[in-house]
Amino acid sequence: MGDLRITQIKSKIGYPQDQRATLQSLGLRKIRQQVVRPDNPAVRGMIHKVRHLITVEEAE
Repeated sequence: MGDLRITQIKSKIGYPQDQRATLQSLGLRKIRQQVVRPDNPAVRGMIHKVRHLITVEEAE
């Protein structure tokens, strides 16, 4: 398992508190901010919860 580059593409304003908390736990605070996280089931679950607010790609 490699790493995933996660980019926030939409604002969290107007979305439920649990989705805001998920973005925060991924380390995302601003639009177009990118973070690299390990590809594991816990991170995949968080990605699935906020998939409408982010984009995901494989990190080198």
